Amino acid sequence: MDTFTIEPRGRFSLEEAALFGFGQRNESTYDGTMRLAFCLDGYERQAGVSLTQAADGVVHGTISGISGISGRRTSATSAISATSAISATSEDRATVVAQVARVLSIDHDATGYEAVGDRDPIIARLLEAAPGLRPPLFYSPYEGALWSVLSMRRPRQTAERWRARLSEAAGARFDVAGREQWAVPTPVRIIELGVDGVATAAGIEPARAQRVVGVAEAAEARTLDATTLAGMGEDRARAELQTIPGIGPFYADLVVVRASGVTDVLPLNEPRLFALVGELYGLSGPVTPKEAERVAEAWRPWRTWIAVLIRSAGPRVLGQAP
Repeated sequence: MDTFTIEPRGRFSLEEAALFGFGQRNESTYDGTMRLAFCLDGYERQAGVSLTQAADGVVHGTISGISGISGRRTSATSAISATSAISATSEDRATVVAQVARVLSIDHDATGYEAVGDRDPIIARLLEAAPGLRPPLFYSPYEGALWSVLSMRRPRQTAERWRARLSEAAGARFDVAGREQWAVPTPVRIIELGVDGVATAAGIEPARAQRVVGVAEAAEARTLDATTLAGMGEDRARAELQTIPGIGPFYADLVVVRASGVTDVLPLNEPRLFALVGELYGLSGPVTPKEAERVAEAWRPWRTWIAVLIRSAGPRVLGQAP
């Protein structure tokens, strides 16, 4: 097995990340191991990875497999199986480590983030309620956009079922720390399936399947590259994402904020966030986007992270059900 370590700068809790629950994950228990299966950046291969955290805070990772090395495709419609232990190439290994660090938000020094609590007592309470929480991200903008078009106007459980069906039909399977994990298909594989193949594999209507294929085509066109999106500025990134059929303002925000790795973009299309800010700061009701921007000035340059903290820890502080 190929192993690696990442030493977070500032507080970090792997348990908080593992149990965060959104999109690609919906874990209700934690046995000390976080299990991941995802498309590698570049979107040509998939990987399975297990993570644990030592008492000193260091994150230890094991690469369970990488598709295209130990796996093989047995027919035009079958999934890749990559269950055996292999050694990744140095390039693959570097990609895995960098992507895992981004997904867990441990590619940043969080001491400045924690210092926001020194100037905002509300944020201090939230940081204590969820010690070591950093924003867990979608594995990539590709997977964030894929989740967006699958979950649009449907309950989360339905979208999870569709994602699982698509992954099991055309993705990659890994044995990650004793459990089966499926990575979504690569963009090329989805394009190969086409609209009819995606609709059949996932059990979705043709119009939704067309949007899934559109996301795959955007990924192939490099529209969904994490580094590029993070570096182009929030307004341009939002506009670029909204050129993908099915990605409107809300989902463009989701991909920018929860998949690209930015730290200082304030979500402007999240009513639940605005309601929590209003309650936490003792205001008469949900804040408006303009009021949110005013309150969030004290959070710079960590507005993205604080917004995620409020969504996760706010209900704990307020005594609300999750």
